[in-house]
Amino acid sequence: MNIPFLGNRSKKYRAAVLAEDPEGIAQLLSECELLRSQAAREGIGLDDTAASLEALDQLPPRWREDEETLPWFGHDAGLYLGTVVVRTVPGSVWVIWPGGEPVVRLASGREVDVVAAGREWAATGTPELSQLYAEVAEN
Repeated sequence: MNIPFLGNRSKKYRAAVLAEDPEGIAQLLSECELLRSQAAREGIGLDDTAASLEALDQLPPRWREDEETLPWFGHDAGLYLGTVVVRTVPGSVWVIWPGGEPVVRLASGREVDVVAAGREWAATGTPELSQLYAEVAEN
């Protein structure tokens, strides 16, 4: 994910932007419009909880029928997974990698590429988002 307002700035600059407004960045990354609209059509409310990840795991994978939608849906699923982790796992924060991809850094220092995980889930259904969350929450 290229975050245009950060541009091709240095790692130090991106860290400064995150430090200055981490909640604003978290809000931006939590939008996940495509995922939220699909979930709403299926009657699933995304409330940034682990239970909502379990509900997403039960969605019929209609997005796989559209090759153009699939990567975006997976991207949103990864951002949503990251949103749930950041909001519910103490010490977790968003970090932007040099290429512009958002990842979640756990209190342990481990970084989780939630977007890659979301894309894998969208394409194959495994591992389930709730499983990924449980693994991350344990660390």
